[in-house]
Amino acid sequence: MTKSNKTGFEIPDQMREMADQSVDQARKAFDDYMSAARKTVGNVETTASTVRAGADDFGRTAMEYSEEHISAAFDLAQKMVRASTPQEMMQLQSDYLRKQMEALGEQVRDLGDKATKTARDASSQK
Repeated sequence: MTKSNKTGFEIPDQMREMADQSVDQARKAFDDYMSAARKTVGNVETTASTVRAGADDFGRTAMEYSEEHISAAFDLAQKMVRASTPQEMMQLQSDYLRKQMEALGEQVRDLGDKATKTARDASSQK
């Protein structure tokens, strides 16, 4: 048994070993916790990066579509100014609306696919 010089208090060797093991176990538990925390932070950062990239792509695509719609509207305005009869103007308007509705349907599907892909990619990284 070990004797302390200051107080005369004896600490049994078994108690000392148990305390040492307890400290080792606590250190291992802390190290495991920190490892898990680092992994979680890494996963969150990866997921956030994926979502950010998807949002950037979504935004760029939406901006491109907006430009296409505005350009088509200016084209229509230019054609309408040059039209010589009300029937021609009505036909131009009808053609414009049909083409815009077709384009809008495709664009909504594309943006929906992009959003779904981003969500799927983000959830697969967990």
